[in-house]
Amino acid sequence: MIESLKSLTEIPDLRRRILFTLLLLAVYRLGSYIPTPGINAAVFEQYFNQLAGSLFGLLSMFSGGSLRRLTVFALGIMPYITASIILQLLTVVSPHLEKLSKEGDLGRRKITEYTRWVTVGLSAFQAFGISYALEAQTRMTNGPPLVTNPGPMFIFTTVLTLTTGSIFIMWLGEQITARGIGNGMSLLIFTGIVAGLPRAIGDLSTKVFVTRTMSMLALLVLLAFMLAVVVFIVLVERGERRVPIQYAKRIVGRKVMGGVSTHLPLKVNSGGVMPIIFAVSLLTFPQTLGMFHWEQSNTLALHKIGQFMVWFAKTFAWGEPLYTLSYVIMILFFAHFYLSIVYNPDEVADNVRKQGGFIPGIRPGKRTADFLDDVLTKITWVGGVYLAIVALIPEIMLAGMRVNDLPRWMGGDWFEANMPYVLLHGLGVNFYFGGTSLLIVVGVAMDTVQQVEAQLIMRHYEGFLKKGRIRGRRGP
Repeated sequence: MIESLKSLTEIPDLRRRILFTLLLLAVYRLGSYIPTPGINAAVFEQYFNQLAGSLFGLLSMFSGGSLRRLTVFALGIMPYITASIILQLLTVVSPHLEKLSKEGDLGRRKITEYTRWVTVGLSAFQAFGISYALEAQTRMTNGPPLVTNPGPMFIFTTVLTLTTGSIFIMWLGEQITARGIGNGMSLLIFTGIVAGLPRAIGDLSTKVFVTRTMSMLALLVLLAFMLAVVVFIVLVERGERRVPIQYAKRIVGRKVMGGVSTHLPLKVNSGGVMPIIFAVSLLTFPQTLGMFHWEQSNTLALHKIGQFMVWFAKTFAWGEPLYTLSYVIMILFFAHFYLSIVYNPDEVADNVRKQGGFIPGIRPGKRTADFLDDVLTKITWVGGVYLAIVALIPEIMLAGMRVNDLPRWMGGDWFEANMPYVLLHGLGVNFYFGGTSLLIVVGVAMDTVQQVEAQLIMRHYEGFLKKGRIRGRRGP
């Protein structure tokens, strides 16, 4: 291990890439402490603590606490990810985008340009929702104001600041991917989560040793649970279905080629954590709509629309049964959708056929592609269920299942009377000790180590692992 770490400094190109990545991550963390102009930080901290047990707490974790402090990077990377989802979905239905996706590097660059413009629009919309909600909250409270100078200029500067910060984060991620080590977007989320761990550990120690709201036994059980979740994540992330491939013998000149057996590895979770991030990014829209105070509308039509928007935002509030159901369905959908983007069975089957290979018992060509597609669909269902379980762990730990909020005819009263209080209302434990954060940390760490390992082996250096290689997950 020491020799491998020493090798990192001996390769100039790899050293530059690592230093460049660390520099941009440091810039990202620095921007996470630059406050948005016109906000009373102390009052906003108190206001956000009331929303910590909601979707905003999860988004704050992804942004490294920037949303909690409402810094210039408060929106984080979520607008860019949402824009990527929208463009990828439109590629399926839009002939123009579908044509661009098949034009190679030039077409991909054009789609990337469209994604950036959509990111600007989404960032501006979310920033406007935040600024409008803060100004309305300032008008409704009698205590210290959230906004020091409310008015159109405050909304304009807040929208401009937050939108610019989101675009700058997008640029940082793209630069890390192109000139650094690892996937830039994943590393930014990874950095935000890791940066929040000291705060989470401090909150936990306060509960155990100061306020005594958590016993030492409960702390040990929580740590054991975290270790079990990490082991479970590593096992599934490295899990794969090995499809046997047989290569026929052929004579090339005076040499006999082929005649060997190998396998085609198909990962159980090909999408990594991206289906979860996709689902979270889409489910932020009901929360953004809920920021607007629709009940203050003057006209009857707008008031009716406002009542529907308020109901819609409350129904899809974080932790509510309909939100959880939509969350699981979206994770399963995006697990298959992301697989269809990153893996093409027809192309793989064609490459195997051109190299003289075949799957025993399966005819080359179309039959092989159908077989691979069937196998991938089955194991992706398993991977999607695994992601849904991991994603629901932080919800249950913090806020519970909340099935008691269902109407009486759907059994809400029965759940309230018969289910344990902990399952309904949670343990109040922070997101950082849940499954989603652990999945991101473990997955991105494995992926980055794999890329460094590949760089070392490519330059004939011994890698980190002597007895095997890490198979990292796919990035966004």
